Amino acid sequence: RPRTATVGGEPAGVGIVGMPTNVIAAASTHDLRGELLGFPVLVRFVPQAYVFDFGDGTTLTSSTGGTSWAALSQAEFTPTYRVSVSVLYGASVLFDDTFWRAVDGQVRGAAASYDIRVVTASTALVDKTCLEHPRGPGC
Repeated sequence: RPRTATVGGEPAGVGIVGMPTNVIAAASTHDLRGELLGFPVLVRFVPQAYVFDFGDGTTLTSSTGGTSWAALSQAEFTPTYRVSVSVLYGASVLFDDTFWRAVDGQVRGAAASYDIRVVTASTALVDKTCLEHPRGPGC
C-alpha cells in the first residue's frame, strides 16, 4: 500500500461559516520492497492526483495538493481546497532488480483527514474600537 498523504490547513484547525478554509495535502514518490512468486520486487508509487472530499458528497480531483495562501501571494480566506484527501498513485514494479514494468491504472492511498472546528462570526458597526470603548457592542 502506498503511504498516506500528510494534511494541514489554514487557518490552523478552524473554519468560519461562509468563508473558505485552505486544506493542503502533500505526498511524495516512494518505494516499497517485497516478494512476488519468490522473486524480490520493488514497487514505486508516484503521486498523480489528489482527491479532495468536501464531506457533503462532492469531491474535486486536482493534480496538486494545494499550497499555502502566502506561497500563492494571496490574502487569507481566498477560496482553495477543504476537508479530506486521498492520493491516486501510479505504480511501477522492478522485478528481480532487472527491469521496470508500469502497472496499468492507479492505486488509491488511504484517505487522510484534517479536523476543522467550524465557527460562526458576527460583526457589529461601532464608532470606536474595543480598545477605545471596551464596553461597546462585540467587545
